[in-house]
Amino acid sequence: MTYCVGLLLNEGMVLLSDTRTNAGLDHISSYRKMFTFEVPGERVITILTAGSLSATQLTIARLQEAIDAPDATGDNSILLAPSLLKVAEIVGATLWSVRDAMDQRLKANGHFGSASMIVAGQRKGGVMRMFLIYPEGNFIEATAETPFLQVGEHKYGKPILDRIVRSETTLDDGKKAVLLSMDSTLRSNLSVGMPLDLAVIREGDCRLSHQRRIEAGDADFAKMSAAWSRVLRDGFLKMKI
Repeated sequence: MTYCVGLLLNEGMVLLSDTRTNAGLDHISSYRKMFTFEVPGERVITILTAGSLSATQLTIARLQEAIDAPDATGDNSILLAPSLLKVAEIVGATLWSVRDAMDQRLKANGHFGSASMIVAGQRKGGVMRMFLIYPEGNFIEATAETPFLQVGEHKYGKPILDRIVRSETTLDDGKKAVLLSMDSTLRSNLSVGMPLDLAVIREGDCRLSHQRRIEAGDADFAKMSAAWSRVLRDGFLKMKI
């Protein structure tokens, strides 16, 4: 399993994913779940993936093929799409096509390639947009009222986002929020694990403003986790009922 989260803030977007993939208790691997496509200054698109690794890898591979060799109209390439809405439609249609083909082959055994994705980005002259793509290829969009999206094992990391994240949250506070959300998930679910991939897209830049891989044992992440634990314990002990 995995956990991915994206914030849509006034200042920009913050995205975070883990890398753990499970195929049973004795078969745990790490695979990248964050993929970025950009023409710096013109367009940036980041895709976070969760679910069947074979379905998400093939979907990303087909999206890359379309970028490398678009059709005559360019309608199949996310780097040529006229809007982020069209990008979401392309990603959703590609994911559904991959899943449908897999399901036809696997349904006799009762196995299905379920997967979901977060698509976030901005093109020059357009606004930032973020979508959650469901396994069936349909999607919903983040809004000012709901400025974050999650896929995978999201329930452990959702409470802090519900309490803290607003559209006016700064990028720095947004980074703290997603990292603490991930920290809560790491502590509660063994199917989510390090290393982590963090990306920031500042509004209007149309490129990655910051990207970082956080390895197991990272000193800054460990310090933040310990500080958060102390704050929670101190707050709990001070509460009166």
